[in-house]
Parts: sequence; C-alpha cells; structure tokens
Amino acid sequence: MSRKFQGKIELDIRDSKPDWDAFLDTKAPEGAPNVLVILYDDTGQAAWSPYGGRIEMPTLDRLAKHGLTYTQWHTTAVCSPTRSCFLTGRNHHANGFGSIAEAATGFPGYNGHIPPENGTIAHILRNAGYSTFWIGKNHNVPVDAFSIGASKKAWPLGLGYDRFYGFIGGETNQWYPELIEDNHFIDQPSQPEDGYHFSKDIADKAISFIRDTKQSEPAKPWYMWYCPGANHAPHHAPQEYIDKYKGQFDDGYEAYRGWVLERMKERSILPEDTELTPINPLPDDVLPEGDRVRPWDSLSADEKRLFSRMAEVYAGFSEYTDVQIGRVIDYLEESGQLDNTLILYCADNGASGEGSPNGSVNENKFFNGVPDDMADNLALIDKLGSADTYNHYPTGWAVAFSTPYKMFKRYGSYAGGTCDPMVIHWPAGIKAAGEVRHQYHHCTDIVPTILECCGIAVPDEVDGIKQAPFPGVSMKYSFDAADAPTTKETQYYEMAGTRGIWHKGWKGSTLHGPMPSDQGHFDEDVWQLFDTTKDRAEARDLAGEHPEKVEELEALWLAEAKKNNVLPLNDSSVQVMHAELEYHAAAPKSGRYVFYPDTTEVPEATAPRTLGASFKALAEIEFTGATEGVIFAQGSRFGGFSLFVKEGKLVFTYNFLGIPPEQRLSSEAPTSGRHVVGVEYEKQRVGEYGETHGTMKLYVGDKAVADGEFRTQSGHYALCGEGLCIGYDGGDAVSSEYGSAFRFSGGKLEKVIFDVADDHYIDVERKMAAALARD
Repeated sequence: MSRKFQGKIELDIRDSKPDWDAFLDTKAPEGAPNVLVILYDDTGQAAWSPYGGRIEMPTLDRLAKHGLTYTQWHTTAVCSPTRSCFLTGRNHHANGFGSIAEAATGFPGYNGHIPPENGTIAHILRNAGYSTFWIGKNHNVPVDAFSIGASKKAWPLGLGYDRFYGFIGGETNQWYPELIEDNHFIDQPSQPEDGYHFSKDIADKAISFIRDTKQSEPAKPWYMWYCPGANHAPHHAPQEYIDKYKGQFDDGYEAYRGWVLERMKERSILPEDTELTPINPLPDDVLPEGDRVRPWDSLSADEKRLFSRMAEVYAGFSEYTDVQIGRVIDYLEESGQLDNTLILYCADNGASGEGSPNGSVNENKFFNGVPDDMADNLALIDKLGSADTYNHYPTGWAVAFSTPYKMFKRYGSYAGGTCDPMVIHWPAGIKAAGEVRHQYHHCTDIVPTILECCGIAVPDEVDGIKQAPFPGVSMKYSFDAADAPTTKETQYYEMAGTRGIWHKGWKGSTLHGPMPSDQGHFDEDVWQLFDTTKDRAEARDLAGEHPEKVEELEALWLAEAKKNNVLPLNDSSVQVMHAELEYHAAAPKSGRYVFYPDTTEVPEATAPRTLGASFKALAEIEFTGATEGVIFAQGSRFGGFSLFVKEGKLVFTYNFLGIPPEQRLSSEAPTSGRHVVGVEYEKQRVGEYGETHGTMKLYVGDKAVADGEFRTQSGHYALCGEGLCIGYDGGDAVSSEYGSAFRFSGGKLEKVIFDVADDHYIDVERKMAAALARD
C-alpha cells in the first residue's frame, strides 16, 4: 500500500467508499525530465573530440554543442567501483565495491554486495513514478551470484530496474556477447556475418524499451542507464570505422600528447600553463613492469605500425558506438522527448593500461599473468578489431588518451585514472549551451544531481530500510553559473593499493603501484602534494614545501578510509588474487560435480576448478554412427577447452590463451552403445608465469587412447562469461575445428562428471558408474 487508505469501509459495499489512490503507484512530479545516463568504459579526456582528441564523436559533439562540458569530473579509477557510485550515490568501498566484482576479497569494503542501507537510484526513481531501464554492461553483480541458480536480488531487476538487456561482468566479446534479458540468458539475435555488433544491438533494445513504456504510459517519465561495452577491451569494430582512422596515429603517442594538450588548452579544457607529465612518471621501484611505456623512438618500424593500428581500432570502436547512441538521440528528438531528457554522457575511468607495453591481441593474457609476444601480435595486425582477436592497445596510448595527467586506469592516486569526460545536456533545464564547467566533482555526485533535477527528495527510507547519507553533492548549481565556486570539499581515492585525497583544491597522492604489483609496505608510502587550483596535471610536487599540509591530508585520508571500509589495502598479483583471495564456490567434499545437457552455462566462479589444477572430466554417452557435436566446453578461442565428436573422431582440445597451435588429442569415437569418455589432466609443474604443465590423457572406457604434454591456464578462461557448457559451446567457440554452438546430436548425452579430487582416473570412472547406477 503506497499511502494510507482514505476511503470508507462499512458492512455493505453500498455504504462504503473506495480509495484507489491508496493503492496506485506514485506519479512523478509534473514536468519531471526523463533521465539518460550514458556511461562508456576506459576513456581518458584526451581521447574524444569535444575535449580536443582525435576520436570523432558526432553524437557527443552534438550534445556538447547544446550542453555543458565538465573538465574536473572524477571517478574511482576502475569500472565496477565507479558504477556502484552511479547506482547508490555512496562511495565505492561503502558499497562493497572497493575492487571490480571479479576481484572481491571477502572484506566489508571488497565483497561485491551493496548493503541495503545504500538504496539504488532505480529504487528511488521507480518508487517516485519512473520507469527504470538498464542497458548494456552490468559489472555490479557479485561473482557468487553470476550463475542462473543464484539469487537474483543483486541482478538489475532486484536492484530496482524494470527491464535489463546486456551482459554481467567486466567485459564481453562484442561480436559474441554473453547476453541476458531481464533475469535469464538468451542467444544473440544474429551473427557477426549478418551485421551483428553489441553496440548496435543495445541501441535497438534501448529504443524498444522506451517505445514500449511510452506506448502504454505516455505521461510517465523514464530513467535509463545505458552502458556500452566500449571502450573496454576487446576493441571490436566494423572494418569501415577502423579504416576511417588509417594513418591518424602514425605520429605516435608522445607526439599525440603534445598535440592534444594544445587543443585542450584552446578549448579551455585546461589552463594555458598546464604542463605535460612524463610518460613514465613513477620511480623504477614503484612502477610495475607491465605499466611502463616504451618510448616511441625506441620502437621498430613494425612495432610502430602495430601500435598505430591498435589505436585506429580503438578509435573506430569508440566512434561506431557513439554513432549507434546517436540513433537513440535521434529517436528522442523525433518523438519530442529530447528537450526534457537529462542526458549525462561520460566514462567510468581513465584510459586502460591493461594492454601491457606491447599491446595485446588477447587481453585474457593480462588476467593470466602471461606477457604478450610481439611476433604473435604482429601476425594478427590485419585482423585487429575482428572476431579473430581480443585486442587492446599498449600502455603508451593509455597515457596519451589520459593527457596531460600521470598514469591511467587503476591509479586512484592520479588524475590519469580518475579525471574523465562528462557532458550534460538538458535544454529544458539548462539555459547555457556550448559552455565549459570547471567545478570539481565526482561520481558520488551523480545520484544527488539526478534527484534534484527530477524534483525528488532524498528519501529517509527505501523499501522500509533506513538509508545511509549521501557523501556527494548535486552538480545542478553549476548548470547556469559558470563561475560558481565548487560546493564539494573532500573526496578520497583508493584503488588497488594506490591512494589519494582531494580537499579544497589540495591533492595528496601516494607513490605506490597498483594491483598486480605485490609491493605492500603501505605504511612506508611517500605522499606527494599538488595544488590542483594551479596545477591541473599534478605535475609539481609541493610536499617538501608544505609538510604540514601533507600530514593533514594523510590523516584526512585515513579518517575517510575508516568511515568507508577502505582497509585492508591490497596490491596483490594476479596469481595471488586468483588463488587465495577471489571468490570461488567451495568444491563438494567428494570433489565431484555432475552436469546435464540442455542447461544454462555455469560461470567460472562456480564451475569446477580446472584452472592451474589436476582434474578429470567424464561423460556418459549413448553413441550412434551419427553422433557429433560438443560434449562439454568452457572458454573461447582466447582460452579454454572442449571435448567433441566430429567426423567420427573423439577430440579434446585445449586452447591456451589463443596461442597456436591448439593442443589436441584425438581417437576414433565409438559408433554404438553406451560409453564413458573423457580426459584426465595431471599437473606436474608450474611455469614462469604461473601456467601449469602436465600430462593430458584422453579416455574411452578405462583405456587411455591418447596422451600428450599440455600447458594449462591458471588465471581465468575469461574475465566473465564463456562458462562451462554441456552439450554445446556457448558464445565464441573454443576450437577452430567447429563453428558457433556445434550442439551435440545423433546420440544421447546422459551427464558429465568433473572430478577435481586427487583420485586416479580409473577410480573416478568406477565412482561414476556407481553414481549412474543410483541415478
């Protein structure tokens, strides 16, 4: 019941009076705007055309021309944490998102579960009479809730959204995304060869969601959180958009920095006296090897050609996605909704340095601690951006696209990780147009801004739960007051062990490398000091001149940290994180898992632990002469394994990080009768990068029909998606020997058992036979 019943109840309905208003949904304030929040991934200010960058963003240019461009808007430096702030208006550690969802560590500030006292903007707006939609990336479901059998209270519909269409996790293949609609997994509507791309798909869906609600509730305003996969790796784009940028980055990332800095000054994005910081600004003992930038003049001609092409692909990806967003904006204009739609178009952190100094054709190598090989990368230069690669540019472009600041994504200590683009467009609510705003703000300020613009009071309770206060402030005061002083006073930063705090123009930052660096010794960190009112690039360290200010900011950071659950600090390596700290569902006491065909894929976090471990996997099958297809598969062409039957052969393939050749065992497949087939892997040693080496055996019955030396991954098959599938290969195929899905047919797949215990294969087979007999 929304309000107290005001009618009259007597014994006879003829003498009673109804009160429908007590039961109907609250209506939004008269004239309340629609709200469209567009949140890109991994983009520094210096990338996009409204800020002076070379990447053309026609839709964003259009909105900036009639709206406001913010120059000092900040994020947390990484996606999940920033997005949690957009969801609740609270700081990321207070939301339990001190790290990305996949790196949760089980501490209050790092568990990936938003507490109920931090109600979401969707709950607030829906209770106030709005339709609520979430489109695209969702990186705020805790890993323990990824699976189809998990509670859906942390999925979008459980967080107050009426509809959801997109993917769960940090990234997805833009040609073969892991799609979810509302609360269930779905197949993509078409294939890449038919013109499919995730950016186009979500634009179509966004328009359909708005049309649907306006058709049935024309007066009801809506709120949509629109989160494209761009510009996160993999950088996938149609070839014509990639080709538009041919040659535009041939001058290299250092030249780009100098060029774009002048453009940013011309556009009043930065003050005239802004300095350019070094490409490797941290001491050698602090800067992780994987975050270094190779000077452009030290590269070979082939390396320059490769690195330039990687930037071209990134640019094409960004512009193509912006053009698709333009179709949504066009629809709003054609339907008369644009003027009274509050649009916030922004990015969730600085440009990403996760491509390593050499760039990558498979970003999954980063998540497995394996460096990229230049020869492998060069061999795929003409396929960058296509389904054949999972590419990411080198660290040099991350520094360039975050000009003039130090470092990039993951660095909460510097503006290169936290100072991001933000354009606000709302003709019905903002008189100024085409202007720049310099007030200092943060992603915790988004929710208060939306609520004030919509005329909705901050609720004391959400769904009966008393709410925590908002640490942020509304930005609305700045809309028509270009010179208004910043109303925000303090904002702390922490990401992956890097720390900073901004207070009334002063910025304190620690000299520390982020996860994965394993540096530790946080109590020994040296603090730097910057006056951001005079030094936007944080180029001049004033710690020696103002030691008292350093001491004040360090104490203030610790106070904010304790208030927001920031401790303990973590800069662990990929291997330590995955093996010891990340969430993994506990294995059954027996070590055995049983799976059946015609089921939804099982996410990596809840699937059997086959990464960096010995394992056995067995399937009971009724074979015929027509049997073929995938028996089980996990991962993709960029890392994974598959057991399948094709052209009479039983084949097991292990695709190690997409590095050819695929490791393969095969034998004649049975042609009739019931058989147990499978593989056993015995780990024998650990390699230089944490990968495992051992013997893989292929079995038919109790006989090993093939064996060989295999190396297997120890980090991730995929950061998200590409889980374990029974009877098909979901998403992007693991093996080049078959196409998408390649579903099992021509026989009967009864079940698959994985065993991660230390039993010998023959014992597992006997246990399976006993289990089958009981089932």
